[in-house]
Amino acid sequence: MADTEELIDELAGLTLFADLSRPELAGVAHTLEEEWYAEGQRILREGLSGTGFYVLLEGEVSVRLGGDELARLHRGAFFGEAAILLGELPGADVVAAGRVRVVNLAGPAMKNFLMRHPNVMYRMLQEQTRRLRSANRWRR
Repeated sequence: MADTEELIDELAGLTLFADLSRPELAGVAHTLEEEWYAEGQRILREGLSGTGFYVLLEGEVSVRLGGDELARLHRGAFFGEAAILLGELPGADVVAAGRVRVVNLAGPAMKNFLMRHPNVMYRMLQEQTRRLRSANRWRR
């Protein structure tokens, strides 16, 4: 488990948090919970469980729908936000592809977190737009 200063440094190196000052990063670090997952462990389960927002710090995860892999996410990627923002259950499984370290924000805390950190919300919106654009290109 990383100490707070190490976690602040890690967060500062991620695009999602790049616009935050050091004191803001310290606040974020105190808000997030660090978690580890073993290879093959489901972090989110399609249609059944998961109410957290996750940011990947180490390792990679597989995003699966109906058993088919749709994407691989790496360090700095985030997931779980769509279910929280829409008030729905997760639309896909997210499975650890090897040992994975994430930080997690409980779903009910997400709205206040984003309102306190609009730059993070903007970066999330940019990434969601990239994902939508890629999905639309794939369907052509």
